Amino acid sequence: MFPLSTPVGPRRRRPGQPVRPPGLALLITAALAITVPGLLVTACSGQAGPSQEDTAPAATGGAGSGDRAPATPGRQGSARAALLLTQAAQAAVLMSYQGEEIVSHWGPNGGSVLVSDIWHASGGQTVTRTLAAGTYASTGPYLSADTDAQWPEGVLGVTLPLVRLLETHYIVAYQGLGLADNRTAQVVEARRGDGSLAARFWLDDATKLPLEREVLDSAAHVISEDVFINMRILPRPVTAPAGGLAVPQGPWPDPLSAPQLLALRTRGWLVPPGLPEGLSLFTGAQAATGTGTVIDLGYSDGLSVVSVFEQHGNLAAKLAGWQKTTVAGHVIYVAEPDQRSLTWSSHGMVYTVIADAPAQTVDAVVGVLPHDAPPGFWKRMSRGLTRLASWANPFG
Repeated sequence: MFPLSTPVGPRRRRPGQPVRPPGLALLITAALAITVPGLLVTACSGQAGPSQEDTAPAATGGAGSGDRAPATPGRQGSARAALLLTQAAQAAVLMSYQGEEIVSHWGPNGGSVLVSDIWHASGGQTVTRTLAAGTYASTGPYLSADTDAQWPEGVLGVTLPLVRLLETHYIVAYQGLGLADNRTAQVVEARRGDGSLAARFWLDDATKLPLEREVLDSAAHVISEDVFINMRILPRPVTAPAGGLAVPQGPWPDPLSAPQLLALRTRGWLVPPGLPEGLSLFTGAQAATGTGTVIDLGYSDGLSVVSVFEQHGNLAAKLAGWQKTTVAGHVIYVAEPDQRSLTWSSHGMVYTVIADAPAQTVDAVVGVLPHDAPPGFWKRMSRGLTRLASWANPFG
């Protein structure tokens, strides 16, 4: 019997943030949001020169603000967009601030909304306390940076590693000034190779902190909208979270280096170097728990983020809050209502996938990971081999 306890119900994480699999000893409660650590870097002092994009039409925040005709960004527009996104990732680490983050997701099986209080100290800790249906869903806030401040996180998933992936897989372009949370914002768009709009970012004009991000699928439907509201810059030094948020202990282990991750493959772990839809392995960690070792792998193209967890064992016979379904032709368990958390076991390994990605991306990821043969497979295979043998030797 697999040693994991029964997985908890669904939870929503913020983009760019690997989360812990259900049922682990280190599992946090159902609605907790966890962030992929960003990189601590020095502030960027460069400034983009004036360009024609400075006079681009204003874009207001919010879903349904409309898609523009595919843009052909010039070098200045792309360079300015890349600079703004880099500054946003840096500001999320280097500034001290407090605010409220609202993450909304829509999919073929419904939607979900997660509200979190965020507190961040410059270059150090980020504390998240998540609310669900107007009440705090977690027993306490979650600290997603270690006490040495080596891996502080970003806002709305805007971290330097993901910005670099975004620039690799999409065309980024500066679109001018807009409004978000009644603040003037610089608007940056990311477009696919075919010119379709993939995402739009609103970056605070004064601080460069991300204020809003919306992601669209290839059919121009908004599939997620994340906003950072009631943002307040905190004076320095900051010694404790405001608003009664106590700093908890026990963050997820520090990420492993690329050679360390690849070395896990020689010890029986899967650790795919990449996943379908252009998802690259960009972070990973290994944790020793009371139920065994867990490998946490993060994949992204800069917008979509998929966390894959591996642990030796088998699923428990009953999974409260989860239901059986078929994804990519395989029977697995999903957490309701948005079905972005999926789990199954195969050949003595439990795989858990938690995704901020379009449904087709989730299907493709589930499809390439290992699965056991369906019940009755070997019996049918045996009958087929018997037939083949009789055809090969009809006179035997």
